Amino acid sequence: MYPGIHAARTPDKPAVVDAHSGRVVTYAELEDGAIRCAHWLRAHGLGPGDHIAVLSTNDPTVYEIYWGAVRSGMYVTLVNTHLSAPEISYIVNDCGASVLLVSATLAELAAEIVADTPGVRVRAAFSGAVAGHRDYAAELATMPQDEPEDQPRGTDMLYSSGTTGRPKGIKPALNGAGVADEPGPHVTELMRRRFGFDAASVYFSPAPVYHAAPLRYGAGALALGGTVVMVSRFDAENALATIEKYGVTHSQWVPTHFVRMLRLPADVRARYDLSTLRVAIHSAAPCPVDVKRAMFEWWGEVLYEYYSSTESCGGTNISPAEWLRKPGSVGRSGPDSTGVAHICDETGNELPRGEIGLVYFERHDYSFEYHNDPAKTAEARHPTRPGWNTTGDIGYLDEDDYLFLTDRAKFTIISGGVNIYPQEVENALGFHPFVHDVAVIGTPDPEMGQVVTAVVHPADGAAPTQALADELMTHCRNTMAHYKCPRQVVFVHSLPRTPTGKLVKSEVAALVEHS
Repeated sequence: MYPGIHAARTPDKPAVVDAHSGRVVTYAELEDGAIRCAHWLRAHGLGPGDHIAVLSTNDPTVYEIYWGAVRSGMYVTLVNTHLSAPEISYIVNDCGASVLLVSATLAELAAEIVADTPGVRVRAAFSGAVAGHRDYAAELATMPQDEPEDQPRGTDMLYSSGTTGRPKGIKPALNGAGVADEPGPHVTELMRRRFGFDAASVYFSPAPVYHAAPLRYGAGALALGGTVVMVSRFDAENALATIEKYGVTHSQWVPTHFVRMLRLPADVRARYDLSTLRVAIHSAAPCPVDVKRAMFEWWGEVLYEYYSSTESCGGTNISPAEWLRKPGSVGRSGPDSTGVAHICDETGNELPRGEIGLVYFERHDYSFEYHNDPAKTAEARHPTRPGWNTTGDIGYLDEDDYLFLTDRAKFTIISGGVNIYPQEVENALGFHPFVHDVAVIGTPDPEMGQVVTAVVHPADGAAPTQALADELMTHCRNTMAHYKCPRQVVFVHSLPRTPTGKLVKSEVAALVEHS
């Protein structure tokens, strides 16, 4: 379905709730705003295939703009608000946005990028005023209220997180279909079938809406007639309070959120009623087994996991019961996952079950390219099999075709000619009581080529001493093969992570160099 259908049936039902401000956007208001936004974009000369960019905090207006662009056959790019002004300018320029909409909370950042984004013809601000920008709400009020006659389907064009370099725009092909419920390829149907989303769902994600999963799942929840609850930022206790206050049924998390909530005092964790929660989805990064087991003990069997990417070239999913049988797996692929997983070696030959290699997904009903980067697009394609694509993850399939991820290809440490996967070591240290956060990288070594180095942000009260370093290295040696274990530990005050919890490993190496 489409939000307009729900506006006709249940106009006064909350579509989006801003838990921070208390603002409620009904389905009637969402549909009216999206229609007016579509007319506004066309009034400024945009049409199918054109690009707009949105720079916003977690503001309900984002969904109005999203649906306005999608029902107009356009590409909409939400920009990471935690980037620097030059990085934001790069994305706005690279995506070719001729319209840029910004939330007033980011007025300073919006002003900084004006000179460096000359291709933007129309700048507008919402939820307040920004100097030099049009008043979006005032202009929208003058737009027609009737649906446009022609409503071709557009889509998002989001950018990779840029954890190993400059982010790249992931550009799906437009199929020319009419206005539809597809935030990303087939997301709505997968949400309904996999996780039981429907019109009674109350969906909550504390992550930034510019990220693929919160944006697409929020849009999918609206397409199915549910209610989306937004917060301005993640806070562990406030997340629990939000579930209780709004009767959240479906939620979405990253493993870092779990770790932060698990570290709340026991009496705080027990203070909130989470009984409405039927499904807690997590993705974006591998979840350490110990962390997920602890969450099962706390929340019960409501934890569902999927593995995918912004590229949407394929994915897997795993239910609570399956994960308890296959701890550490991210699930199986197949028809329900819009793609079949294959493991291949460096030359593209498919590997037997149990052998580690590059994860490819075979999918023939969808295609994408990296915007303005044909070389990276070619790198994602299988050398001989059309329809097989990879995003650079490494893993293996077990005898039952369950996928286990080991790491990213670019992060693999080669020490003495042996491949070591940092994620395994990070999982071993991540739940240690004296570790607040950890990243594992390879550092140069004249004899071994690289050695395993753990970069640790100690937990509160833990002194960054050699004694702690020795304890952490011993802990690893007690849990895994010695050749995988850190040879050195570097202590830092914090680790660079994206707001969605991904480590920015290109910056971790710089921390070690300057330690």
